[in-house]
Amino acid sequence: MITMAMCWDMPGRPKGQLLRRALRHWAFVVPGPEQRELPAEDRLVLQWVAKASRPLVDLHDPIMARDVLESLRRKLDGGEAAVETMRRKRKVLVHALHYAVERGELGSHPLEKIRWRVPKPSVAVDPRAVANPYQARDLLSAVSYVGGYRRARGRRLVGFFAGMYYAGLRPEEAVAVALPDCRLPRTGWGRLILHRTLPQAGKRWTDTGKFHDERGLKNRPPGETRLVPLPPHLVALWRDHVATFGTADDGRLFFTEQGRIITYTTYNRVWYETRELALPPALTSTPLAKRPYDLRHSALSTWLCAGADPAEVAQRAGNSVEVLLSRYAKCLYDRQSINNQRIEGLLSAYDKPPEQDQ
Repeated sequence: MITMAMCWDMPGRPKGQLLRRALRHWAFVVPGPEQRELPAEDRLVLQWVAKASRPLVDLHDPIMARDVLESLRRKLDGGEAAVETMRRKRKVLVHALHYAVERGELGSHPLEKIRWRVPKPSVAVDPRAVANPYQARDLLSAVSYVGGYRRARGRRLVGFFAGMYYAGLRPEEAVAVALPDCRLPRTGWGRLILHRTLPQAGKRWTDTGKFHDERGLKNRPPGETRLVPLPPHLVALWRDHVATFGTADDGRLFFTEQGRIITYTTYNRVWYETRELALPPALTSTPLAKRPYDLRHSALSTWLCAGADPAEVAQRAGNSVEVLLSRYAKCLYDRQSINNQRIEGLLSAYDKPPEQDQ
């Protein structure tokens, strides 16, 4: 969007879809060995971009700079982008311009004088998305019914989703769980030592040409680990999973039929079908556990609701206490009913007049 906003309105402007494809596939990435033959159509598009691109110094024009910043608000369909998307794109733009200043392409940062701010995001998790233990249990049970039995499209992912709920794992952490990092006893609690994640970036954006990058833990120094206790129910699920499906070549617990890393498209599709199976019609249209990540929200909320020490919860989840209390300290679905019963019980104790001493 920023590059397109920085182009003159010259004759011969390609259609938006062609322009974005050429920029995404050829201008913003280094083509791999098998992709060095630039298609003729994309070559013409990039030639137009080279002629129409405005120089960076034009960003010192406040009107131009504001137009570029306003482009961060728009989605491809013309609607308003999410606040987090705006913040991420603005951060990339600011860093790119700082780099241009360092290289001598710009004398000063052109956005410093522009009073344009991204709206503050909603920090707290929507309590409507948080499932209670009964609902989470029904959802995890329903995962195994997705797809045919032979392909086991859903059964392969029961333990994956269970790790997000019972251990509070992020999706990129659950994808990377390997058997050598786990202690899965026959009885009692187990443990997982997290030391890597496998976030999905796409083939064109990784150095290896694979869909996933291998990285360390989120917001942690390289090489740092995190110890995650595993409740007995999750230990049993993972033991059964290994007994049924084995492990991938590198020891990963969760993988496709071909042994590949699970993509977010795969588990999101399974989760969509799971909600249709597990939730009553009145709840399928609500935000309740709408995304797989909501299982992590439910996990952390459950731990806090159980009275666990926030510092311990934050350590297990890989968050700071401040982030935990501002984002995840939300009530469980229908937790008000539990508190109402407690309050009603206390009030009922005072319905009868106190006995008088004889």
